[in-house]
Amino acid sequence: MTLLALSFTLLFVIATMLISVWQKLGLEKEIATGTIRSAIQLLAIGYVLQYIFRTEHVIYLVMIISVMIGVAAWNAARRAPGMRGIVWRIALSILTTELLMMGMLLGLNIIEPTPQYIIPLSGMTIGNAMVVAGLYVNQMRREVQSSKGEIEVLLSLGATASQAMQDVRKRAVKFSMIPTIDSMKTVGLVQLPGMMTGMIVAGADPVEAVRYQILIVFSFTGSAAITSMLLSILSYRLMLTKELQLRPIPEGTR
Repeated sequence: MTLLALSFTLLFVIATMLISVWQKLGLEKEIATGTIRSAIQLLAIGYVLQYIFRTEHVIYLVMIISVMIGVAAWNAARRAPGMRGIVWRIALSILTTELLMMGMLLGLNIIEPTPQYIIPLSGMTIGNAMVVAGLYVNQMRREVQSSKGEIEVLLSLGATASQAMQDVRKRAVKFSMIPTIDSMKTVGLVQLPGMMTGMIVAGADPVEAVRYQILIVFSFTGSAAITSMLLSILSYRLMLTKELQLRPIPEGTR
């Protein structure tokens, strides 16, 4: 694809901004910012990956995955303002998920131990885990707020923190898994995922592309479940004080 052809795709963005102005939606600034940021970030990571693929040095591989996890944890934690310590808990959940997924894929020789495979698959796994983590902490806060009376009654009757928070944790985990499960049910019927489409456009055999996409779907489902359940274990006590009283939940969930 030439740069001229790529530049024509900006027409879609401009059209969206014009519609926003016409309908007075106020989205044009965010669309413009997002367009500029995404272009700069993608071009930058393109050059970084080009260098890493050529050098194949382990330290660079570890560094870029660490940055991915850090940014993902920070972004997901924005869904839970006022929750101290949530960033490192999200980071630990995502790191554990990444280690388990990559350990399985490399240990079973499903993928080759090269940056060309590890970095893209890690990026997709971490990105999916970030979305799930953000959905979980956001929904957990809502569940605690709506079930405040129920939780306080259980605590007053002598229930442990784990027992009092069990139902809200379960509902938050289920909620965070909805997009992943819905996507899994409709893949190939409603949507043709990006990795599979990219391989087909690049000239790969469709059946081979489908095999890789099945790998991604299964990995996504596993990583989503592990991230959400592990985060629920690590974070539910943040909702309670040492005296087992509910903490005030700050406004401004994003």
